[in-house]
Amino acid sequence: MRELTVLKRSGRRVPFDRDKLARSLNIALRKRPIEQDQIEQMISGIVRKLESQGESEVASETIGEMVMEALNHLDPVAYVRYASVYKDFREASDFADFIEEASKGPKAKH
Repeated sequence: MRELTVLKRSGRRVPFDRDKLARSLNIALRKRPIEQDQIEQMISGIVRKLESQGESEVASETIGEMVMEALNHLDPVAYVRYASVYKDFREASDFADFIEEASKGPKAKH
């Protein structure tokens, strides 16, 4: 794998860390009925997509959106858990708004 650099929201650049991606997915999927090999397949798929873009630098938002899309297909509870951190939910109404928007289907903007 060629070196990927992640452009953070703060403007900082850090090396892509597959382990960090795995940790964040494992937190979202904790106590969910998802096998470890399914998680590994998801991570590999995201990494392949990132590599196939042909860019050496990728925005953290791009990675977050890829994770959200993958979780949305895999496990709805993990999807909302991840979104709560990724989108920085501050109160219960943020969850309700997100779930209402997500329940409208795949055309909804997450």
